[in-house]
Amino acid sequence: MGIPVGLIKELRELTCASIANCRQALEDAKGDIKKAAELLRKRGLEIAAQKQGRATREGRIEAYVHLGSKLGVLLEVDCETDFVAKNSDFCRFTKDIAMQIAASSPAYIKKEDVPKDVIDKEKDKEQFYKEHCLLEQVFVKDPAITVKDCLGSLVAKIGENIIIRRFIRYRVGE
Repeated sequence: MGIPVGLIKELRELTCASIANCRQALEDAKGDIKKAAELLRKRGLEIAAQKQGRATREGRIEAYVHLGSKLGVLLEVDCETDFVAKNSDFCRFTKDIAMQIAASSPAYIKKEDVPKDVIDKEKDKEQFYKEHCLLEQVFVKDPAITVKDCLGSLVAKIGENIIIRRFIRYRVGE
């Protein structure tokens, strides 16, 4: 099946995946751009899972101060090489995540970080995770995906393990 170049370009702009990956996803989805985008997202998460064990000794500290200087975030995101730490997509991701933390005030990075005694008190554990765990939150720049999905897409695109290591959120008076 011949996939039109315009459709490949549209999917590439939507997902930032490579041309070859976009073409393959569109072929697998029989030209359905929504299904192709979902396939690329799933493949990105699979690739991210494969890279999780790799060491991350480089990275970037991102600082975000909200207008009015009453709210600020310091964030560390690690990667495997200094080359990636300087990559524009990586830098954009760290800025977006710092803004996400400022906007949504998560208490933990992932589900596994939540202490057992805290989660045992909750009636709706999944809702608690969505509200208080950064990776489970809806991404503020694209409500159709979670922060974990966004991270998985970046890992798939760049080809390195990337970890949100730690963050702290400051608010005047707190």
